[in-house]
Amino acid sequence: MKPFIVIPTYNEADNLERLVNQIYALHPYSHIIVVDDNSPDGTGEIAERLAKKHPETHVIHRPKKMGLGRAYIDGFKLALSKGADLIFEMDADFSHDPKYLQDFLEAANHADLVIGSRYVNGVRVEGWRFRRLLLSKFANIYVSYVMVKPVWDFTAGFRCYRKRVLESIDLDKIHSDGYAFQIEMTYLAFKNDFKVAEIPILFKEREHGHSKISRKVILEAFWLTLRCHATILEIIKHLQFLFKDYSEFANNNHVSKTGRME
Repeated sequence: MKPFIVIPTYNEADNLERLVNQIYALHPYSHIIVVDDNSPDGTGEIAERLAKKHPETHVIHRPKKMGLGRAYIDGFKLALSKGADLIFEMDADFSHDPKYLQDFLEAANHADLVIGSRYVNGVRVEGWRFRRLLLSKFANIYVSYVMVKPVWDFTAGFRCYRKRVLESIDLDKIHSDGYAFQIEMTYLAFKNDFKVAEIPILFKEREHGHSKISRKVILEAFWLTLRCHATILEIIKHLQFLFKDYSEFANNNHVSKTGRME
C-alpha cells in the first residue's frame, strides 16, 4: 500500500515540522502533501524546506484561504495522480495524533473509508468547552437521524480513504466546506456502496492558536444534511433509537462487504 497524508495548513509554523517528523518516524514510507494557503507566518517556507529534506513530501501553495474542503480536494487529486492507494486527511495542529495512523492502516484492510471517531464507544475529546462538545455531539446525532446511516462521527476530520472511493466521486462537483465537506464525503461513500468503518481516537484541542466555528459553517452543514436526507419512512422508523441505545442501530445495521447496509 502507498499511503499519502493530506495536511491543509494556515499559520501552522509552530506545528508543521514536528508533525511531519513524527509521521516519518512512525511511517517512513508515507508520503505527505501539505496544502498551504499562503500562511503569513511562513508555514509554506517551512513546508518547502521539509520537502527538500524528505523527497516524499509534496507542497501545494494556494494564493489565499480558499476553504478546507477545496484544500482536501486539491490534495486528493495530487495524491491520486502520484499513484496513492490510501489517502489520509488530518489536521496540522496535533489534534489528530499520528500514533493512530497504524490503526487506520489496519482498519483499511477491511473498509473503504475509515473514520477516526471521537464518539464511538464513548466520548473522547480533550480540551473543549462543554458548549462546543454539546454542539458537536448534537450535530452528529442530527446527521445520523436525517441520513439514517450507522456512523457516530460524521464531522470527524481524521480519515483514510481507499483510492477507489475518491475515484468514484466527481471531486470537481464538491463545493462544501468544513463540517459539510466531511458529511458530504461520508454520504457519497455510502451512496457509492463502499464500506465505512470507525475507529476510536482521542481528539485533543489544538496546542497552539485557536479553532473557530462560524455560523456559516454550521448552516452549510445543516442544509447539506437536509439535502441528503433519507426517506421520510426511514427517518420515522429510525426515531425509535432516540429512546434506545444507539449502538443497537449501529451494530444491527452494519455495512456489508459490498458496502450496503444490512
